[in-house]
Amino acid sequence: MRHGKKVNHLGRQAGHRKSMLANMACSLIEHKRINTTVAKAKALKQFVEPLVTKSKEDTTHNRRIVFAYLRNKYAVTELFREVAAKVGDRPGGYTRIIKLGNRLGDNADMAMIELVDFNELYNATKKEAKKTTRRSRTAKKADVAAAPVAEAPAVDTEENKEATE
Repeated sequence: MRHGKKVNHLGRQAGHRKSMLANMACSLIEHKRINTTVAKAKALKQFVEPLVTKSKEDTTHNRRIVFAYLRNKYAVTELFREVAAKVGDRPGGYTRIIKLGNRLGDNADMAMIELVDFNELYNATKKEAKKTTRRSRTAKKADVAAAPVAEAPAVDTEENKEATE
């Protein structure tokens, strides 16, 4: 039985797993998205989200805690400067996992994990959707009824040419 066992060990010993997650988190912070397996993406999400929450308050203590996990001063600097500035008002859910299909070599489920606020495609569509105004259905029906119906131009066929001559 698996009662109370939340950690996915990913087939690795504790030291290897911690190093792998730290390296993946540094890559995620640096590149804003990475491709990996679904299991590793889910484990990385649990690893990195508390660190992003810590980065919202820039104190020496929080920097030291995050550095103890990441062990990369450039990733810590990037996290506290750029990432924290974008996620400052977000209450949680800093990462998104998108499933990509299966890997060709071993048929493993692949996924892309990305930082939510750094995806311009999704954020641009949300901003554009807010700019549009909603119109009632009655206005559409009134516009259709008021617009004159244009007749389609007659197609010149040989039968029509003979009839007009």
